[in-house]
Amino acid sequence: MKRIQRNRDGDEKRMALTDTFVSRGKKILGDRLEGIYLHGSSVMGCFNPRKSDIDLLVVVKDAVPDASKTAFMDMVVELNGKAPAKGIEMDMVRKDVCRPFVYPTPFELHFSIKHLDWYRTNSSDYIQKMNGENKDLAAYFEVIRRQGKCLCGSPIEQVFGEVSREAYLDSILCDVADAEEDIQTNTAYIVLNLLRVMAFIKEDAVLSKKEGGEWGIAKLPEAYRPLVRLALDEYVSDQKPDYTGEPLQDYARFMLGQIRGSVA
Repeated sequence: MKRIQRNRDGDEKRMALTDTFVSRGKKILGDRLEGIYLHGSSVMGCFNPRKSDIDLLVVVKDAVPDASKTAFMDMVVELNGKAPAKGIEMDMVRKDVCRPFVYPTPFELHFSIKHLDWYRTNSSDYIQKMNGENKDLAAYFEVIRRQGKCLCGSPIEQVFGEVSREAYLDSILCDVADAEEDIQTNTAYIVLNLLRVMAFIKEDAVLSKKEGGEWGIAKLPEAYRPLVRLALDEYVSDQKPDYTGEPLQDYARFMLGQIRGSVA
C-alpha cells in the first residue's frame, strides 16, 4: 500500500510539474511553439518517482533566439529542482526534422540533470554549444508516435512522420553498444535495455524497461532469468539487489551475440 501511495503522490507531482512546464513554455516561446510532448516511462506505464526522469520533447516552428533559449533553460532548471530524483530530460527540435523524419536528428537544445552544473556555471557557453545531432531522438519519436501524449499544440500525427525501422534500430543499438563494460556499473539498465532491443528485432515491439524484463523472463534461457528478475526488482523498488554470482558479462555477451546475429 505504501508503494501505491508513493506512486500516486509521484504522479500528482509529475502532472503539476508538466502543467507548469507547458504554461511557462508557451509564454516564453510564443508563436514559435508547435507543441510539447510527453514520452518515456511517463507514458509507458512504468514511471517510478524515485528512479524515473520526466521526458519532454519540445517542437518549435523555426529557430529560437539565444535570449529565448536562456529564458527557457532558466525555467527548465528551476522546475528540475522540483522534479523526481532523476529530474527532467528535455529536447527541443524544429518541426522540419520531424516530418519527414531526419536521422541522425538535429536538435536545437537539450537538458538532463548531468548537464546541470555546466548550465549553472556558464549558461552562455551552454546555449551556444548545446545543439547538434542526437541519435536517441529516433527512439523518442517512435515512442511518441506509438504511445506519447500531446501536452499542448498540434496533434502527434500531424507533427511526427514515420521513423524507419533502420533508424529506430540504430538508435537503440547505440544505447547498448558498450554493454559488456557498462553492465558491471549500470546493471539493471543494461540488462533490461538489451531485452528491449531484442524484443524489437524479434517482434517489432517497442517496450518499456519493465515490459522488456517481462518479455525476457518469458523468452530467455532459464540460466538468465534470475538475473532479469533481479534487474526488474531493482527497477521497480527502492532496493539495489545483490548481483554477486550472477553471470553479468556472460549475459551481455549472449545478448549481443543474439542481437548481432539477428541484424547481420
